[in-house]
Amino acid sequence: MTARAVLASETDSHRRRSRIATLRSDGPLVLRPCHPKGPEPLVHRDAHVARVALAAGTAGPLGGDDYRLDIHVGAGSTLVLTEISAMLVLPGASGGLSRMTVRATVGPGATFVWWPEPIIAAARCDHRHDVRIALDGTARMILREEVLLGRHGERPGDFTGRLRITRDGVPLYDQQSRVGPSACGWDSAAVLGDAGAFGSVIAVDPGWGDDPPRADPFHRDAALTPLPGPAVAIGAVAPDSLQLRRLLTGGLTRLGPPWAI
Repeated sequence: MTARAVLASETDSHRRRSRIATLRSDGPLVLRPCHPKGPEPLVHRDAHVARVALAAGTAGPLGGDDYRLDIHVGAGSTLVLTEISAMLVLPGASGGLSRMTVRATVGPGATFVWWPEPIIAAARCDHRHDVRIALDGTARMILREEVLLGRHGERPGDFTGRLRITRDGVPLYDQQSRVGPSACGWDSAAVLGDAGAFGSVIAVDPGWGDDPPRADPFHRDAALTPLPGPAVAIGAVAPDSLQLRRLLTGGLTRLGPPWAI
């Protein structure tokens, strides 16, 4: 199955309220506007933001599926993108590679909050997850990524994930992870040991100027690391999804308001 979805935000004529400019779903990628009851965390508690949830219209992706999501956060607007549930990556009936491609641009003075649920690499899957984000130099962003190595009691399939972020065209963060039976040494102590989950949070805030938060190895399995420019990466490995979420949230707490949730 091939699926393409498009999401874009903009500000109104008075530049006081963000709104959804484009919302196009396709098959398994179902985008739905959300209307929170109160101010949003992570965006200075601003109530006037565009908020969208991504839901799975079908199971998967399965082997052979090819999904793509294109996102544009317009100048001065704020877009909060969440997910309804975890993404369970499954093998196809006849095998095959599955792909999920995300391309996002974040314009001048814009804010992008991407808060997805975990990706679960089920046994015998073969999945490529490729995310590329282009930020304007005045844009603000925070995103979370979490990967669970199989369902309870099973070994994972093959999973390759890449996250590349540029700022004003200059590379800011470029990380590739590969796990699974086909990845040499995937279960060695030098890679993940006995961890069943890994993930990160990337925060970019021009308000930090040239002095982002300092490096902080706040846990045996987690650390906060400054990136070149006004950005930080919080990385963690954990035995399960609950502990992984706790570690990443602990890193956000160290950043303080408005990042702490």
